[in-house]
Amino acid sequence: MWRGRAMSRRVLEPRSPGKRWLVAGLGNHGLPGTRHSVGMAVLGQLARRLGVAESWARDQRCTADLALAPLGDAQLVLLRPRRLMNANGLSVAQAAELFGLTAEEVYLVHDELDKPLGKLALKLGGSARGHNGVRSCISCLNSSAMPRLRVGIGRPTHPSAVKAHVLGCFSPEEQELLPPLLDRAADLLLDHIRARSQGASPGP
Repeated sequence: MWRGRAMSRRVLEPRSPGKRWLVAGLGNHGLPGTRHSVGMAVLGQLARRLGVAESWARDQRCTADLALAPLGDAQLVLLRPRRLMNANGLSVAQAAELFGLTAEEVYLVHDELDKPLGKLALKLGGSARGHNGVRSCISCLNSSAMPRLRVGIGRPTHPSAVKAHVLGCFSPEEQELLPPLLDRAADLLLDHIRARSQGASPGP
């Protein structure tokens, strides 16, 4: 057991690449199939795309699962918090400190009630817009500058149904839409990060 932990520490030891970015998939640890945890699903697809799907390792320093992946001359730190949504910011802030990153170098991927399923939007900073995971990140990082990929999950007609909708699993019909959605989300993130790594100014 000790040897395994030591190996994980070596694998995840910070190094000095050309540029480093943290990409955090927000969600509730232990509830990976729910709409509220769709950010974690995007991170899973991102890891598969980058060839590190088998490289996730638990890091007790930030209470999260981490995977490191090269992207050209840059390095991505993929993060899935092992906390509930309202406390995701603790893991994100601890990882940012561990890898020496500023809020502008941290991407948040999370669900968005006000966009229908299948819609994506990249937002550069701003308020939490009522999202508790984003609010936690803003509080713990003491900044609202983080770029955010918002993944639409749709809003139910009745306000009383919002909690059950968010914490519920995707319906069979919705699940059919997920694979292409996760692919597009990974494309959008990677294109944006590549452009920033090369010194370009990508649009939101």
